[in-house]
Amino acid sequence: MKFALVLSLLIGFGPAGVQAQCRQALVLSLDVSGSVDSREYRLQLDGLASALIDPDVQNAILLQPGHPVHLAVYEWSGPKYQRLLLGWSKITSRETLFNVSSHLANLRRGPAPPGTALGKSMQYGVNLLANGPPCWKRTLDISGDGKSNFGPHPRDIRAGLPASSSPNAVTINALVIGSDAPVFGDTRQVEISELSAYFNAWVISGPDAFVETAIGFDDYHQAMVRKLLRELDTLAVSSLDPGPASPFQ
Repeated sequence: MKFALVLSLLIGFGPAGVQAQCRQALVLSLDVSGSVDSREYRLQLDGLASALIDPDVQNAILLQPGHPVHLAVYEWSGPKYQRLLLGWSKITSRETLFNVSSHLANLRRGPAPPGTALGKSMQYGVNLLANGPPCWKRTLDISGDGKSNFGPHPRDIRAGLPASSSPNAVTINALVIGSDAPVFGDTRQVEISELSAYFNAWVISGPDAFVETAIGFDDYHQAMVRKLLRELDTLAVSSLDPGPASPFQ
């Protein structure tokens, strides 16, 4: 079973386009498992929608109009639930970005199973990137407030990814979300530290991978802004000429 999962991840990964005009393919995934209530769902989705039109994020996304960023968004919970919220969208203007933000803000929650199938979410996101636009950098963001409890373990999915040195490398980053309400003794920092360690150990992967944290869903917007700026900064240079060689070399 493990080898079948690994093989399925590798299907569709052709050589990265050396002359690709797309600067970055960015997939954003949202945790809608049973631990996420209706209020938290809206804070997460609206937080992403508003983060995308934060002035600094807008500037970072649109820094190089000739080399646009492509976005896709999905939500996930149990092993068989991955819902595409936004198909691949080339962001070429502020108007396009505002349209994406408005689309996300107007979505409504659908029925989803309560499980947390983190490994399957990773597999879905990686396959989405594999079938997406050829870009210099391919990034998957996993937002989550808990550890995987259904489906393949994240370590088995990560084991099947191309090596960081490969031109087909995928970066998986994470946004770990802590509890909103103070728990006994307000141990949220301990909880976040433990969950961050889990995502560091088993989820994040690839060049420049990192874990961002949100104290709770109320902090999701600001955490998403920080994460997007950090991700986009890796290729946000004032002058970029790909020339005949791949920027991964």
